[in-house]
Amino acid sequence: MLDTSPSVPAAVRDARDWARLLLPYREADGRRAVRELVLTAGPFALFWGLAAVAVGPTPWLAVALSVVNGGFLVRLFAIQHDCGHGSFFPSKAANAWVGRLLGVLTMTPYDAWRHTHSVHHASTGNLDRRGVGDIQTLTLAEYRGLPPARRFLYRLYRNPFMVLGVYPSYVFLVENRLPIGWGARGAIFWASAMGTNLGIAAFFALGIWAMGAGPFLIVHLPAVISAATVGVWLFYVQHQFEDASWDVEADWQLHDAALHGSSHYVLPRPLRWLTANIGIHHVHHLNSRIPFYRLPEVLRDHPALEEIGRLTVRESLQCLRLRFWDETGRKLVRRDGTPAPMPASLGGDAAPAATG
Repeated sequence: MLDTSPSVPAAVRDARDWARLLLPYREADGRRAVRELVLTAGPFALFWGLAAVAVGPTPWLAVALSVVNGGFLVRLFAIQHDCGHGSFFPSKAANAWVGRLLGVLTMTPYDAWRHTHSVHHASTGNLDRRGVGDIQTLTLAEYRGLPPARRFLYRLYRNPFMVLGVYPSYVFLVENRLPIGWGARGAIFWASAMGTNLGIAAFFALGIWAMGAGPFLIVHLPAVISAATVGVWLFYVQHQFEDASWDVEADWQLHDAALHGSSHYVLPRPLRWLTANIGIHHVHHLNSRIPFYRLPEVLRDHPALEEIGRLTVRESLQCLRLRFWDETGRKLVRRDGTPAPMPASLGGDAAPAATG
């Protein structure tokens, strides 16, 4: 639907027009990129060192410092993310090698991840192309057609404890180590995963040699796990919100899905910095070549984009309750709509029904 509010430029009629309007913001700034990298890697190294000093006399303080350091690791992952889009540095080679090196710290094989993430960008909100680089989402009709055991497994997968507890650690510590499901697409996926694994092994070996296994893991693993948890949460709320847009292939349009299938997650200023403006996700999906350090510039110049997909921190907490895409109501919903069974004493079926 055409937005005719005064803040929308006259040239904008739909999401494709927005995408064209944002083309001038794609230019990366090499000096700015180096500055952002130093301002992120520097504090990460500092907190890592402070945790290493504290681990002997006060292990609990080392854990606390490491958890805090997870915030800087999230930002390093965001830089790796921009490298994967070719948007952080002007140089293609700089993007590739910085992305690969950061993959050792983020425990993410850069080239393999870059491919799956590009598939995610090319299929966001497409019901017929789900399953690569996204959170599994079933429609109500699909869920109702499952046998009870499969329904249970799906509800377990979408449980907040799994989304924010088990799943992040599994993805970054286990799943990223072997490109299962990627290998058939080319040797690059295995080379990426194995190269990253070798880098991780060398980093761990050096740390364990210098500190001992226990102290090293206390200093490093809490940062990895906390960063993984925050990263999965950010990815979740960027596409799993009530008014997100989903369509079958015949009705799906790339730019419309990018603009209306991605949220604008409004975070406090310190968290915006730590997450490298990734909350401005609808703009990022409209044009992934815009560096994260230019995304606020887009909102400043085009305030109409501020309100599209806007999601506050308080509102985002409700997103964890959502499980199914309601094709009729065209929104993500919490319950599957199956009526609760009537008690047997009143003549109903005593067998329990899934309610999501």
